[in-house]
Amino acid sequence: MSEELQADFEGGDSGASNVYPAQCSSLRKNGHVVIKGRACKIVEMSTSKTGKHGHAKVHLIGIDLFTGKKYEDICPSTHNMDVPVVKRADYQLIDISDDGYLSLMKDTGELRDDIRLPDGDLGSDIKNKFENNEDLLLTVLAAMDEEMVVATKPNMK
Repeated sequence: MSEELQADFEGGDSGASNVYPAQCSSLRKNGHVVIKGRACKIVEMSTSKTGKHGHAKVHLIGIDLFTGKKYEDICPSTHNMDVPVVKRADYQLIDISDDGYLSLMKDTGELRDDIRLPDGDLGSDIKNKFENNEDLLLTVLAAMDEEMVVATKPNMK
């Protein structure tokens, strides 16, 4: 009796991950790290010396890249922590829909309509400039399957 093996290839990707491991002692202030499952920018970092037993400990304080919330973690300096792959891309603003989604175009001509207008001052600034017919480039930050507009600048053609 021979049983057929069924391979599932539906979820294939390029093999690129959205995080990579890095030794805790190699992390630096203003770098990025995953704390409590969130992509964070390291704003403060301190190392405690080894005691009689155990490893030196690294105390990390990070600010969530997307919510601005503060997170803390302590880990032995020799252990690995996840570092998010953070990408930035500039898009030209084409339109703002009534439900708050942005219509954006990459310099390659590729369109996307899946990013929301950010809350707060940045969102109202983008809306005001768009209503005044200013040509804008929006910087979109992407990490760990989340994306958000983080900056705006005039489009110099």
